[in-house]
Amino acid sequence: MRSSRLLAITGLSAALVLAACGESSQDDTSGGGGSGDFPVTIEHAFGETTIESEPERVATVAWSNHEVPLALGIVPVGMSEAVWGDDDGDGVLPWVEDRLEELDADTPELFDETEGIDFEAVADTQPDVILAAYSGMSEEDYETLSKIAPVVAYPDTPWATGWRETIEMNSKALGREDEGKELVAELEQQIADGVAERPQLDGKTAVFSYLEPTDLSEIGYYTTHDPRAQFFADLGLDTPSIVEEGSGSSEEFYLTQSAEEADAFDDADIFITYGDEALRQTLRDDPLISQIPAIANDAIVMFEDNTPLAAAGNPSALSIPWGLDQYLDLLAEAADKAQ
Repeated sequence: MRSSRLLAITGLSAALVLAACGESSQDDTSGGGGSGDFPVTIEHAFGETTIESEPERVATVAWSNHEVPLALGIVPVGMSEAVWGDDDGDGVLPWVEDRLEELDADTPELFDETEGIDFEAVADTQPDVILAAYSGMSEEDYETLSKIAPVVAYPDTPWATGWRETIEMNSKALGREDEGKELVAELEQQIADGVAERPQLDGKTAVFSYLEPTDLSEIGYYTTHDPRAQFFADLGLDTPSIVEEGSGSSEEFYLTQSAEEADAFDDADIFITYGDEALRQTLRDDPLISQIPAIANDAIVMFEDNTPLAAAGNPSALSIPWGLDQYLDLLAEAADKAQ
């Protein structure tokens, strides 16, 4: 069970959210075409992709890519189904539902990606472009998708594209590069305003962890190659030494440390993880993990597993404004307990 839950949480398997329109092409409610000139060429891990003309039908695969066109007023024709963090079982996360309602748009075609990319379903939407700047697709996946439409793959490392670069790459592919930059600036201002209201975060260190309740022999943590850990810099939080060292020596987005070496987390002021109050108490009772100062001080942010707020811990174009204040409040509460 550990691997399946971890993959869902990391987005490597099924925790995917997207949005689309009905039978028409894109429903562009932004009032006109894009600001960019075509063709545009985007470099990525598998080479480069040239998009000859402004896409009229946009499909997206993997986590959160659909949020970029939606934020810019474009409704995709297809996107992957959310199976983690979905609070009502409709395959769409709440911030995506809100945006679709604002655009007066129907839910797009949802791709079931629990077993990987559904190439046939993507092809059936007849897209002009496929956005996947934040993804973990293989080169074989990329080549197969490229037979359907031009593909925007991740820039360097699977599942390591930050929210800014995801917006920048996907918006460029849509001919909305300027609008993408404006969106980034707006989100940066929202984040800065929220952080300024919580000065107790300043200078604190934080680690985003994954712990398997039935096996606490290892402590998992996300490196700075993962957007969750990258986001701490935006929130005024510093990186503990173990995360900094692990990120420097590995390109993996997730690493583990033996609980026998729990003291490696001694300089982490705040501990963020997925679970419930039972797990919180289990951690505080564990003879090894309880020695971590953040655990001993109860400076813990516990995202209730498989909830929208837990999903929003991985920042994206629409989840940031939806969950920012809730996240910052939890972090501030934990920071007040840090010693």
